[in-house]
Amino acid sequence: MTFLLGLTGSIGMGKSTTSAMFRAAGVPVHDADQAVHDLYAGAAAPQIEAAFPGTTTKGVVDRARLSAAVLGRPEALAKLEAIVHPLVRAEEQAFLEKARRSGASVAVLDVPLLLETGGEGRCDAVVVVTAPAEVQRKRVLSRPGMSEEKLAAILARQMPDAEKRRRAHFLVDTSRGLVAAEHQVRSILNAVAGRFGRTQRAG
Repeated sequence: MTFLLGLTGSIGMGKSTTSAMFRAAGVPVHDADQAVHDLYAGAAAPQIEAAFPGTTTKGVVDRARLSAAVLGRPEALAKLEAIVHPLVRAEEQAFLEKARRSGASVAVLDVPLLLETGGEGRCDAVVVVTAPAEVQRKRVLSRPGMSEEKLAAILARQMPDAEKRRRAHFLVDTSRGLVAAEHQVRSILNAVAGRFGRTQRAG
């Protein structure tokens, strides 16, 4: 029975790099952000256009237009989530079924807002990717188009790193370099090797 790890971490912590390390170790990974990206270019696009006219171009969601349509409008954001979330969950379920059929002993759900949305209940253990605040800030501010104001706004929507670490079963500290992070990933996989997943339910 597949043991399901939930992988999360705030912006600039190195979650994508850590996710790639799990993949390199042969672990199947479901990337929630990538699933949304694919849905915006596929199944979700017609529904989003119907709900928010003018937010797609040639059948693909224009993220800038969609953002403008929901920004500061909680009811619009709720409408968008009602369209997207069930589709993402369906993709996730298909991923899990495939992992189980393939006999994978461990699988990873890579979800940026896993803890903020209560998603840890779908997982057997939570891995939080972390780094000191000054490292996080330096990484994020080096990104094109990023500013102190944008970073502050993003962090305001995310659970504080200290609280994420408190809720974690495992931590990956990416501030000590790639080799150290890879060692932490291997240690996590060794720790859960042979464990049965408690969440292996249909649906």
